[in-house]
Amino acid sequence: MTSNQTAKPIDTATLDRLTGGAFTAATAGERASRIREWLLTQPAPEQLADVFKELSVKDKGAAKLVREKLDEARRAKGQEVLGAEWAAKAQALIDTGKLNIADALAWQRDAAKAGAPLSKEPLLTLKTQLAERVRGIEDLQHQVQVQREAAVLLAQRIEVLSTKPLADAQTALDALRTDVQHWQGQADGLVSNTNWVSVDVKFPALLDASKGQLLVVWDAFQAALAVAVAAAQDAAAPLPPVPVWADEIRVARGVPLVAEPKVAKPKVDPELRARANAAVKAALATVEQEVGEGHGKASAGAAGALRNALKEFGKLIDTKLENQAHAALAAAGELEGWQRWRADQIREELVGKAEGLLKRPEGQAIGGRKMQETLRSLRDQWKQTDQGGVPNHALWKRFDEACNEAYKVVESWLEKVKAESAEHRAQRLALIEEIKGWAAANRTALDDDWKGFNRILHQFSNRWRDAGHVGEKMFAELQPLWKTAFAEAAAPLEAVQAQSLAARQAMIEEAKQLGAMPVLRIDAVKSLQQRWQAQAHAIPVDRRQEQKLWDAFRKPIDEAFNRKSVEREKAEAALGARDRVVLDAAKALEAANASGDAQAIRAAMAALEAALHGQAQAQADVAAAGANEQAAQALAQVENKALAPVDTAQAATENVADSAAEVKSSEYAAPAVSAAVPKPAPRPVVAVRGDDRPGMKKETPVDPRASKWGDRKDAGRGGRDARDGGKPGFGDRGPRRDDRGGFGDRSRAPQSSAPRLGDTAFRAQRDALENAQQALKKLAAQAHGEALVQVLTAWEKRDAALLPPAQELGGRAAAQARTAWSKALGAGASVKAEAAAQHLLRLEMAAEVPTPAEHLDARRGLQLQLLTRRNDPAPAQTWAEDTSKVLSAEFDAAQARRLQNVLKVLLKR
Repeated sequence: MTSNQTAKPIDTATLDRLTGGAFTAATAGERASRIREWLLTQPAPEQLADVFKELSVKDKGAAKLVREKLDEARRAKGQEVLGAEWAAKAQALIDTGKLNIADALAWQRDAAKAGAPLSKEPLLTLKTQLAERVRGIEDLQHQVQVQREAAVLLAQRIEVLSTKPLADAQTALDALRTDVQHWQGQADGLVSNTNWVSVDVKFPALLDASKGQLLVVWDAFQAALAVAVAAAQDAAAPLPPVPVWADEIRVARGVPLVAEPKVAKPKVDPELRARANAAVKAALATVEQEVGEGHGKASAGAAGALRNALKEFGKLIDTKLENQAHAALAAAGELEGWQRWRADQIREELVGKAEGLLKRPEGQAIGGRKMQETLRSLRDQWKQTDQGGVPNHALWKRFDEACNEAYKVVESWLEKVKAESAEHRAQRLALIEEIKGWAAANRTALDDDWKGFNRILHQFSNRWRDAGHVGEKMFAELQPLWKTAFAEAAAPLEAVQAQSLAARQAMIEEAKQLGAMPVLRIDAVKSLQQRWQAQAHAIPVDRRQEQKLWDAFRKPIDEAFNRKSVEREKAEAALGARDRVVLDAAKALEAANASGDAQAIRAAMAALEAALHGQAQAQADVAAAGANEQAAQALAQVENKALAPVDTAQAATENVADSAAEVKSSEYAAPAVSAAVPKPAPRPVVAVRGDDRPGMKKETPVDPRASKWGDRKDAGRGGRDARDGGKPGFGDRGPRRDDRGGFGDRSRAPQSSAPRLGDTAFRAQRDALENAQQALKKLAAQAHGEALVQVLTAWEKRDAALLPPAQELGGRAAAQARTAWSKALGAGASVKAEAAAQHLLRLEMAAEVPTPAEHLDARRGLQLQLLTRRNDPAPAQTWAEDTSKVLSAEFDAAQARRLQNVLKVLLKR
């Protein structure tokens, strides 16, 4: 159509009939349904364009379906064009005589990037043909390397035979000839391959060099062997050039071996030799460094430089340096081959990992992010491997295909993440709008409920935190909007919090003033704390800031209360005379506990109990009073000697009293401590009933049997209300422990018999008594163990004198039992082992200890026998006699251990 022609008018009725009534449909849903049914008929692109042009004005939803179909048709047409274009390129590569592997791999990569349908024909077939061609070329190159190594091994076999006897060389000649011919056939087969022209240019040269070297060595070997065989048959024939065979033939001919004189090297200018050595050493150092660091490519270049140096200066350097150079070249060659082999191994591992990404067990599939990271790591490892060795295109092809297949999982995950990110962005924007609306409607807290206001803000913050993941760029865009909206919503609360902080600071200053006052006002402190709590309950503050403020508010008040506590403790720290006595007795008991002497511990415990009951203080007071009286009498006697004689004893007594008073009041007399013994308190008068019941009359003694239960006047107990006035009654429990009359107060003295102990003295005496009891238990256990050891020692040595005393054996081990044991030990071994074993079983039954496994049957049999002997005493009653029987037998270590376990239990009962 030219520009001056008018456009063809579109007939709506025709299009309506074409689409099955889509244009005359009553609703949009019906119109879309008819459009879908029409699209299933695969209409022509021109019809699609006409329908889309008409529908785009009337119904965009139905037009969207047509547009998608148009786009699909365009893409299909474009893919057909791309497929034809890349198919032509692939066919050109296949038809070319010399195919470059890099070009074939680049075709597949570029076609995939361009969007060509490689999974559809004809590109699928062309891709397979190219892959087969590349695989064939790579196989040829690999076989060339194998042939090269085989040629080297054959040459080494030939060289080794030149050092062996002539007979061995003749024996191996046929096998070598077969191997050489086989190698030549394989090499010719490689050259005749159709893909030989496509291999890298270095491989034909390698094959030719290997073939030439092998044939030279083989021809030389055959010639030398023919000369050696002829010389062995004819004495006049010349000797072969191989020294080993020549010497062998000389010996066969009877010619003595003469050492060949060494040919001295011609003298070389020292300066020239030094330059040659320096050049070779420099190249040698470079090779050794690169080999030591494992650099494959660098070591190959350094080895080439060293070979050039040897070619140039090989005749000028000494033998030692030349050997070092050859050793370094061998190491470089090994490194290069090892690195090539190791690189292929690593590539195989990477290919296996890439192919195994999608071949995982059910339920263990890798997620999108993990797959993306794994693919990135695998490709990085492949790049590092290619940097250190020759690339392997066949493995790279497999690796790249596996990675591309696995990347489909990443693509689907990225699409999902993108959709979720868009959804999360919409949620966050909606949340920002919501908090803005809430802030506009709530400028102040309802009913001054600032805690509820703060709770709602926290809920908004939590919803923002849980709104889902978005990208960093999107989050950086949304975060400032959220902060602005949240700050606007939290502005009323922040203003009230500022006022609350000022009020709390003022209360902190007030608390400091109260704490600094000399007399702490408790009512003011309580009022201030109530105000603080009211402020804290009404207005919320950040938890850390509130804790810091509370610590600052509480500190001066706590310090004031601590000062009161310290003053109180100082007052309580001043101990009385009885507390000091109890403390000294407790320290003495602790010292006795540390000494480990049972007698000393018991004596110290008795002294502590006496101090607790006030006996020690009373004894000290009586002793002081007696000492003062003796001092007064001595002074009186001294004064009486100086006075005139008197007539009567009464006068003498008065003079003594006066003299004592004068001496006591003079400044030269020694001060005397008066400590009068306190008189006992008078007994309270008790009303007497006027009856004649037993015990009611003063002259009639009390008959305990005549009185009822609970009416007896026990010496050591009062009535129920004895602590409240000494009233007799039911349920007397003695003095209470909190009266601090002493831990373990055995005498049950009334509360008024001794003053209340201080806290320090009470705790000291309690701990000392507890430690003493533990020490006595420990010493008793030690003594018990020593007694058992002595008994067993006496049995082993058959010496009754080694038995411990009766009191050390315990309450059950009476003197009669010890006497019987002594007789059993002194009489010798008079009991057989079988009888002793039976008595030992009775002892184990008496002590109820387990019997060794090998004697369980015997114990069960003995128990059955004892059940039939009803009138016989039980083993628990005859254990002393059974022990005598066991001691009367021969000593046995196993029976001694069993006897020890038994006596350990029986002697404690």
